[in-house]
Amino acid sequence: MDEIREIALRIKELREICDYTEEEVAKRVGVDVETYREYERTGKDIPINTIYQLSKMYKVDMSEILTGVSAKLNTYQVVRAGCGAKADRYPGYEFKDLAYHYANTLMQPFIVTLDPSDKPADLVTHRGEEFNLVLEGTVVVTFGDKELVLEKGDSIYFNPNYPHGQRCGGNTPATFLTMIAE
Repeated sequence: MDEIREIALRIKELREICDYTEEEVAKRVGVDVETYREYERTGKDIPINTIYQLSKMYKVDMSEILTGVSAKLNTYQVVRAGCGAKADRYPGYEFKDLAYHYANTLMQPFIVTLDPSDKPADLVTHRGEEFNLVLEGTVVVTFGDKELVLEKGDSIYFNPNYPHGQRCGGNTPATFLTMIAE
């Protein structure tokens, strides 16, 4: 069974164990019921921030949803360069979770690599706060109706309740650190 399908099965099992309806969970994570049902059926295109919201709702570590293994550390975790738990969710995006062994995180840090693309960014919304810091290349952040071009060293801190998305702004992959907090 592939990794994405396993995530779908885990979120369905958590919902059933906690005795929530699909409608209740969809409302809590801010999607329509059919979209949520698709997440449980296939896991396809489930946003990483939705997985984060589900982990907080079910009071489990995000790594438990992504990998089936719960985080255990509560003092510190070192993640060496180029490492991190792979958490890919969208074509053209590579996510590496940098706190996958740390239990009960208040924020979730990821290194995200974007492939070059002419397609506009897919826009999402979620609760909490978000921070992006460009490490390599150019990242174009779409925030509502604005496109903000960020170069290496630039950052943005924003309210993700507004439609937003990121895309690579050049011909080579772009990498940024993102932190999501609820």
